[in-house]
Amino acid sequence: MSGEFEAVGTIADGGMWARAAEPNAGESTADGHGKCLNCRTVLTGPHCHQCGQAAHVHRSISAFWHDILHGVLHFDGKFWNTLPLLAWQPGHLTRRYIHGERAKFISPMALFLFSIFMMFAIFSYVGSPNFTGDSTVRNKEGTRVIGVSDWREEMRKEIAQIEPKIAASSSELDKLPADDPGRAALTEKITDLKREVNGLTYATEGKARYPEALGPGGENMADMFNFNSDVDTGFKAFDAWINKLASKAKKNPELLLYKIQSNGYKFAWLLIPLSIPFVWLATLGKRGHRFYDHAVFTTYSIAFMSLLFIVVTLSVKFSIVPGIVIPAALFYAPFHMYRQLRHAYGTSRIGGMFRLALLLTCTTIVVTLFLTILVNLGLVG
Repeated sequence: MSGEFEAVGTIADGGMWARAAEPNAGESTADGHGKCLNCRTVLTGPHCHQCGQAAHVHRSISAFWHDILHGVLHFDGKFWNTLPLLAWQPGHLTRRYIHGERAKFISPMALFLFSIFMMFAIFSYVGSPNFTGDSTVRNKEGTRVIGVSDWREEMRKEIAQIEPKIAASSSELDKLPADDPGRAALTEKITDLKREVNGLTYATEGKARYPEALGPGGENMADMFNFNSDVDTGFKAFDAWINKLASKAKKNPELLLYKIQSNGYKFAWLLIPLSIPFVWLATLGKRGHRFYDHAVFTTYSIAFMSLLFIVVTLSVKFSIVPGIVIPAALFYAPFHMYRQLRHAYGTSRIGGMFRLALLLTCTTIVVTLFLTILVNLGLVG
C-alpha cells in the first residue's frame, strides 16, 4: 500500500504548491458585516480589505473537508470554468487569460503544478519498469526505495508464444524433401520468426537467441545493448567520467530510473523555459505577442498534456478500453496544439498547420533535452 499512500501524498503536495501559486480562489461570496475576525477591521464586503480574510468562516466538519478538497483540486467555479476550455478550446482560454480575464480561470502555473505532481503521483502508484526482475528498487545501502513492475514480462510471454511456432515450422521443414519447392518459403518464415525473437531477447536478455538469423550488422547489436565496450573518444578525462557513469547505471539501473522519476517532477518546471524559445520560433511573424504570452501558452499546453497522459496511464492500468483511449489521445494531442495555436495567435488554417508541424518538431527537441537533463542528474546524483 506504500505506493498508494505515496501517490496520495504527492497529489496533495502538488495541490498545496498550486495553492501557493494561486492563493486567492474566492471561497466566500456573501457580504460580511461587523468586524474582521482576524484584524478587527470593519468589513465592507465578502473579504476584509485590510488582510484579505473571508468575512464568513465555518467550524463544521463538512467545511473542513471542503477546504481539503478545494485546496487540492481548486474545486470551485475556477475549476469548472478552466477545465472545459483547456480540454476543447485551449486557444480561447489562453487568449482570454492573456488579455486580462484572470479571476475566473485557474492560473497556468497553478494548473501546471497540480497536473505535474498528479502525473508523477500516478507513476508512483502504477510502478516503474523493472530491468532486474526484482520487485523493489534499493539504494546503495540496500534500503528499499520503491516498488516496481516487470516491464519485460509481456515480452517474455510473446517469446513463449513464438517459440512453439519456430519448433513446429522447423519440424515441418525437416520432413520436406531436399528438392521440395516449399522449403524456401518455410525457411524464410522460420528466419523471420527467429529475428522477431532476437529483437525481444535483445531487450530482455541483452543478446540474440538465434545468432544465425542475425541480419547484416546484427553482430554489433549485442554490444549496443550490453554496453560491453568502454567509450573511447580520445579525451581521457571525458572518457573516464562517461565510463564511470555508465558503470553506475549498469550496477543499479532501477535506482537510476527511480532517480529520474524523482527528479522528473522536481525539475518539470524546466519544460517551460526550454519550450518558450521554440514557441516563439513557431509563431514568428505574428506581431503583438510577448514572451509572457508564449509562457502562458506553453504552461497551459504542458498542463493539458500531463492530464491527458494521466488518462492514458490509468486506462492501461485498469484496462479501460486502452485500444480506444490510446489512439484517441495520440490523435487529439497534436489536434489540441493546433487549436491552441490557431485561436491563441489568430492564425489561418494553413498557417496553423504549418506552425503545428514546426512546433511538433520543436517538442521532440524539448523532450529530448529534458530527458537528457534527467538522465544526467540521475547518473551524477
